[in-house]
Amino acid sequence: MSYHLFNRPGSGGFVVEAALTLAEADFELTELDSKAGTPLPESFRETNPWGQLPTLILPDGSTMTESSAMLIHLAACFPEKNLGPAPGTSEHAAFLRWIVFASVNLYESVVRRGYPFRFTDDEDGYKAIRTAAIRRMGEALLVIEDNIKGPFLLGDTMSLADIYIAMFFIWHRGEIEAPRLFALTQAIRSHPIVGPIWRRHFGER
Repeated sequence: MSYHLFNRPGSGGFVVEAALTLAEADFELTELDSKAGTPLPESFRETNPWGQLPTLILPDGSTMTESSAMLIHLAACFPEKNLGPAPGTSEHAAFLRWIVFASVNLYESVVRRGYPFRFTDDEDGYKAIRTAAIRRMGEALLVIEDNIKGPFLLGDTMSLADIYIAMFFIWHRGEIEAPRLFALTQAIRSHPIVGPIWRRHFGER
């Protein structure tokens, strides 16, 4: 049985699609006819009761959510593809650190900006939630900027963490001075395998 990824164009499932493609895994992609920032069809709750994308059905038929967890899982499932450092190494510890950091700080900021109604019942507070989310995301990106070890986050070798972080970098709405993040993102855009997937989701951003 193959993997089955549910996503919508331009959403966070891009990075999972890139991971599955880099792994040369057999997978089916279902893209929902829905724009980011809008509710998903109620019928999708039959697949994921939380109504969340991306959703990944594993080869054994079980359902996986949370893109950061999917990246960690896929890197472990395909060690020969070097999607992440070997477990037990200090590099792997850094890989886990930055994927979780991105999930907690960057993804959360994107969600707060796009879905402020999830965080307050006061419509007058929506603008404040959005502006605080943009500020916080910029602060988190600068933490990553200061910790990039080489061309990529962990040094000379690209990992799934780089693809994940590049996606957030182009999602940021504020202005920041981050030349290393810019160079990292350019490398992801021009990657022979990831680049075409990037352009299908994000165009020339």
